[in-house]
Amino acid sequence: MTTQTTASTEIDDLTQAQLDSFIKQEEGDANDYRGWIGVVITLVAVGMSLFHLYAAYSIVPTQVLRTVHVGIVLFLVYLSFPIAARFKNRLMWWDILMAFASLGVVYYILSGGDDFMDRNTSPDPFDLYVGLGFIFLILEALRRTNGLILLAVTLSFLAYALLGNYLPAPWTHKGYDVSRLVGYMYMTLEGIFSTAIDVSSTLIILFTIFGAFLQFTGAGKFFIDFSFAAMGGKSSGVGRTIVMSSFLLGGPSGSGVATTVTVGSVAASMLNKIGYDKNAAGGLLAAGGLGAIISPPVLGAAAFLIADFLKISYLDVLLMATIPTILFYLGLFVMVEIDVRKYSLHLQKIDAVDTAWNLTKKYWYHFFSLISIVVFMLVGFSPVMAVFWATVTSAISSMIRADTAILSWAFMKGKEPFWKGLYQSNLVKALASGSTGVLAIAVTCAGAGLIVGTVTLTGLGLKFSSIVIQYSGGSLLLTTIFTALIVWIVGLAVPVTASYIICAVIAAPALINLGVPAFAAHMFIFYYAVLSEVSPPTALSPFAAAAICKGDPYKTTLQTWKYVAPAILVPFMFVLDKSGVSLLLMGSTTALASANWFMIFESFATAVIGVIALAGGLQGWFIVKDNFVERWMLILSGVALAYPSFEADIVGIVGFIVVIVLQVLRKNRQSPQPS
Repeated sequence: MTTQTTASTEIDDLTQAQLDSFIKQEEGDANDYRGWIGVVITLVAVGMSLFHLYAAYSIVPTQVLRTVHVGIVLFLVYLSFPIAARFKNRLMWWDILMAFASLGVVYYILSGGDDFMDRNTSPDPFDLYVGLGFIFLILEALRRTNGLILLAVTLSFLAYALLGNYLPAPWTHKGYDVSRLVGYMYMTLEGIFSTAIDVSSTLIILFTIFGAFLQFTGAGKFFIDFSFAAMGGKSSGVGRTIVMSSFLLGGPSGSGVATTVTVGSVAASMLNKIGYDKNAAGGLLAAGGLGAIISPPVLGAAAFLIADFLKISYLDVLLMATIPTILFYLGLFVMVEIDVRKYSLHLQKIDAVDTAWNLTKKYWYHFFSLISIVVFMLVGFSPVMAVFWATVTSAISSMIRADTAILSWAFMKGKEPFWKGLYQSNLVKALASGSTGVLAIAVTCAGAGLIVGTVTLTGLGLKFSSIVIQYSGGSLLLTTIFTALIVWIVGLAVPVTASYIICAVIAAPALINLGVPAFAAHMFIFYYAVLSEVSPPTALSPFAAAAICKGDPYKTTLQTWKYVAPAILVPFMFVLDKSGVSLLLMGSTTALASANWFMIFESFATAVIGVIALAGGLQGWFIVKDNFVERWMLILSGVALAYPSFEADIVGIVGFIVVIVLQVLRKNRQSPQPS
């Protein structure tokens, strides 16, 4: 979600081109059509959003919803994404052919009725041809939207399903012929149309539509302006502003790159003025943007998949994300506060567009838009109905003021031509943006269905789990470290959603088999899939921040790691010991009702101290500059506090207190004595 602000800095054409490139890498390099082609794509996208809003309110059979969703997504992808860069903004005959072929497959599947799915184990020859064509359409759409790496990963899994009987133990399996594999992938709800597409067709697209409504009603602009106004006038105000605005904007956005670019366009010059190094400034911006993917109420697309994999409510996922999100942003806040002392940042007053109180009086309803989803779920609505009514609420409340109205007051009063006014309205733009914004994610989910189908069909998840446990010697700590490395390596090459899906089916079973609760295992994988976003070669947020701040992309990435490092150990806290799951608020609202609140408070308190200690050690500065011993005491104390045991907590707290005492004494000796 890209948001305009009244306080934006000037970005030169070269930098803007770089930023557009990074956003396109995350969302896909779509054509920018004008004229009748643009109108057609817009109307189809609006129709797709209206269909899914109808499906949220009414009842649409599962097979129909998932199949139509994939068909329209592929239709729009082939009209919107060129086969190669040299065909950008040129609609070619093969694009039209593949777009309508996608709709043809949808018709073939739906017209087959129950008989179609019943013959999945022995497809007819024509079933086989259509299925092979359908898989090709998905793979080509995957290449157009996500590039070659995810395509290669998907093809590798399909090859494993076909050639497993040629592999050595323990990877071997009986192997499946093309007919069985194709039938399983598109004639059942276990392959292409499995969990990932179910979530994409219900939750992800609805939340994307909701985010688009917030964008076109000015909520994103308000959140940034409010943060600037609320944090103005203090020496650490700029850094705090970035952290706060990233959280407020990132919550409904769910996009790390978009959040980084939007906040960075406003704050980059301020960071430079108060003394931040270019790379450190970019690192802080990227770290704030990264938090968007783990921040309620939207989180990243993978969060919806967690709910579906675990068969729990989305409210439970939000509940589990609450404390980890607090710890993530606490780490950023502490790093910012240390920056003020470490770099001796001079005072810099933020030129806010208005006072926080005045902004709140004018646009108070945007806060309700932000929390309305949670409110609706708390009163008993399902996640699908909650986001549906939150979108309706956002649209209605936007009409309170003319400058945020989803439909202009002139249009509502009949002062504009009806069709022209409607087409040019923010309502149509929001509905179209909601569908076009989900295309890359939806194609990723369809491709992930091929991966999940392979894992399910071949039993790869159990094989991989047993191999990991064998190499770790049954040690939970080693298994956890191996799992984190696996997620990190997979995340280097593919987006968060894909890396979560892949690792959820091949790596999570290893943790679960060693006694880790399923919800903790999946949150562990989700968290590390998000953190892998700041590692080259897919470090899009740091690279975008480097472009804005004129820094070095790789040095900026290292600075981003510094800022997020205090949060890196947080996932270990809720998998290494049963008491650690209290950081996830016991995993559900039901379990929380009978939870041991002292254990929750104790785990949270030690985690807070651990994050603060790590921040001080990694920055090399706490109350005053750390000496060598103090720095390592802070780092080791933070690591000890990350391990949820009484003995480790005592060691960590004692080490932290010792450093505080030593630094306070040294500060007092350094302070000038009154004459």
